[in-house]
Amino acid sequence: MARLLVVDDEKSICSTIEAALKSVGHQVEVADSGELALAMMRKTVPDILLTDLRMDGMSGLDLLGKAREYFPSVTPVIMTAYGTIDTAVAAMKTGAYDYLVKPFTPEQLEHLVERIEEFRRLREENTKLRDQVDALSEPSSIVTKNPRMQKVLDTAKKVAVTDSTILITGESGTGKTLLAKLMHDGSVRSKGPFAVVNCATLSENLLESELFGHVRGAFTGAVKDKIGRLQVADSGTVFLDEIGEISPSLQTKLLRFLQEREFERVGDTKTIRVDVRIIAATNKDLEREVREGRFREDLYFRLNVIELHMPSLRQRPEDILTLADQLLMRSFVATGRKPRPLNEAARKAIQSYGWPGNIRELKNALERAAILCAADQVTLEDLPDRVLEHSGHAPLPGGGGTVAPLALTGSDVSLEDLEKKHIQHVLATATTLEEAASILGINLSTLWRKRRRYGLE
Repeated sequence: MARLLVVDDEKSICSTIEAALKSVGHQVEVADSGELALAMMRKTVPDILLTDLRMDGMSGLDLLGKAREYFPSVTPVIMTAYGTIDTAVAAMKTGAYDYLVKPFTPEQLEHLVERIEEFRRLREENTKLRDQVDALSEPSSIVTKNPRMQKVLDTAKKVAVTDSTILITGESGTGKTLLAKLMHDGSVRSKGPFAVVNCATLSENLLESELFGHVRGAFTGAVKDKIGRLQVADSGTVFLDEIGEISPSLQTKLLRFLQEREFERVGDTKTIRVDVRIIAATNKDLEREVREGRFREDLYFRLNVIELHMPSLRQRPEDILTLADQLLMRSFVATGRKPRPLNEAARKAIQSYGWPGNIRELKNALERAAILCAADQVTLEDLPDRVLEHSGHAPLPGGGGTVAPLALTGSDVSLEDLEKKHIQHVLATATTLEEAASILGINLSTLWRKRRRYGLE
């Protein structure tokens, strides 16, 4: 049922409307002037304001304007005995939902209130849906209080408007893809495509085809022509994630593209020219890779026109709880549950943990918490055991499936056996592969390869 405030300087009209609406279950208050109505709304904001147009002192239109300014959630309706088009237009322009021409019947009044209730219900649902979409969407900006991160963002903003090739470095899970997308959105290419290629998840042949495309019959399984990401993203940006993983052969072909902005599809002789900007990212030390002969020096300098280094989450301690609140909200919405806050003990544990997997590990931990939370707040019991251990809390019994420490000893145990057992141990502890990779300090593609190598799939 709705809460209504009826305003009319004729008390008999107020009484009649009050009786009609209360008879069908609505809550009704009355006022005989605009000034009194405003004072009443300051104490209790109604759902619907039903006001006469012409009154002594403050007019209905003036009251409506002030109500819309100070109490935007109110749905206003004008009552008037002067049912002209001009009056209706003025009322609507001032923000009235509708208007009633006196005299009107109780049935007309009740029908209008029912329509307003349905309108308010739909508006509230739309607001909730927008909030859910916003919560599920990737953030459109990086909010930080950290000076190092602020410097990165300032530099990124300056170089976004150029066409220079960018190299983003930093540990896995620090938000390199998001930074690349923000630079694309801030560039003159923002209306063009933003294509992401993860160089670590594909074999050499598949990665070459993904980048440059292929023609039918170029290799086994090439049953039709394929356009590569570089061509698809013409006039836009291509983000090459984990660039340090590409083979020497592909390094040569990528270098030629960066120099000439042209390439041939796999199995074809026709040269294709495209206009794309390249942003690359890596969690490796490419300078060391160059020194040790695993990465071409000339390609490194072509990619590293401007370098942006993303600080790890442990280097941004002032941002941890802000990120945690945002990620927790999105996790609750994604699971269809009512959002709950972190309690003080959980906040302290999250703040004190080192987060070796950075934002990705934090996101996984809070997704787990949103699923497990059974109270009005997220507690220590909902967090992974490793977070509790590093923050000085013992894991709670039965709360995390903790695996006993490795017990391999002796001189006959190889380093390979130790690695296999350690990976097996972490896989049994972690709730997702991404979480396991974060704990091990390796990227997801490396974990996939090691699982295959050791038969742990």
